[in-house]
Amino acid sequence: MGEVLKGAPVVEALNNKMIEDIGKLKAQGVEPTLCIFRVGERPDDLSYERGAMKRCEKVGVAVKHVVLPVDATQEKFDETLEKLNHDDEIHGILMFRPLPEQLDNERARRMLNPEKDIDGCTDGSLAGVFTNTKVGFPPCTAQAVMEILKFYDIPVKGKKVAVIGRSLVIGRPVSMMLMHENATVTTCHTKTENPTEITGKADILVAAAGQKHSVGVEHTNPNQVIVDVGINWDEAKGGITGDVDFDAVESKVKALTPVPGGVGTVTTSVLVSHVVEAAKRSLNK
Repeated sequence: MGEVLKGAPVVEALNNKMIEDIGKLKAQGVEPTLCIFRVGERPDDLSYERGAMKRCEKVGVAVKHVVLPVDATQEKFDETLEKLNHDDEIHGILMFRPLPEQLDNERARRMLNPEKDIDGCTDGSLAGVFTNTKVGFPPCTAQAVMEILKFYDIPVKGKKVAVIGRSLVIGRPVSMMLMHENATVTTCHTKTENPTEITGKADILVAAAGQKHSVGVEHTNPNQVIVDVGINWDEAKGGITGDVDFDAVESKVKALTPVPGGVGTVTTSVLVSHVVEAAKRSLNK
C-alpha cells in the first residue's frame, strides 16, 4: 500500500512557523492583518471565508471585513479597492471572485496591489512565479503542492514530474515552481498525445485536470508519488473526490495525497501564511 500523504501534519507545521513569526512581528509593533473583501453573500464565498477566519484566529492573524452590496457599482468597487490597496494596516487582501456581472473581474484583478495579493491572482504575482522573484505571491494551491512535497521530504531536484493541467491557478504555476527546484517537468493537457506514456514514467505526478477519477493505474508506476489537486463531486458517495481513482491506485504507487484531507487542507493555511509573509515584507520597505 502506498503511503498516504495527509495534509494535517503539513498544516500543523505551517501553523507553528506562523505563530513563531507572528510573535516576532508583534514584538516589533506589526499585527499581520487580512482584509476579506467581498461583494454580496455567495454561499461558497461565505464557506471559504469561515475557513480562512478560523485559520487566522488559530495563529493570531487579525481579520477585517469589507463587504459591498451585491448591486455595488463599478465606481464604488474601484474606490473601495483603491483604499484597501493604500491602507498600511492591511497586509493581505482576499478578494472574492467571480464578481457580480455588473463588475469587471479582469479590471479588479489588474487593480489589486500584488504586494497584498495573497491569493496569487494578479499578473504581478504570476510574473513573480515565472521569474522566481518575490513579487506578490504564488497561487495558494500551487504552493500547497510544494509545501506537501517539502514536508514529506520528497526529492524534487532532477526528478521527472508530470503535471496534468495547464490552468493559471495550478497547472502552469506549479510547473514553474517545480522547475525552480530543478525538476524536469512535462505538462500534459487535453491535446497531449498518449499522456500515459508520460505520466507512467514520472517520479512525481501532479493531477490537476479537474476531472473525477481521470487518473488511473495506467498513469502510474510503483515508485511514483501522486499529488491530487482535484476537487470533484462524487454523486455515488455523496461527497468530494479527487482526479485520482484513489482506491484503484493506492496499492500501485509509492505515496499519494487523499481527497479530502490532502492539498485542500493545506491551501487555506498557505493563504494565511502569505498574510504573515506580507507583514514581514512590510518591515523591509
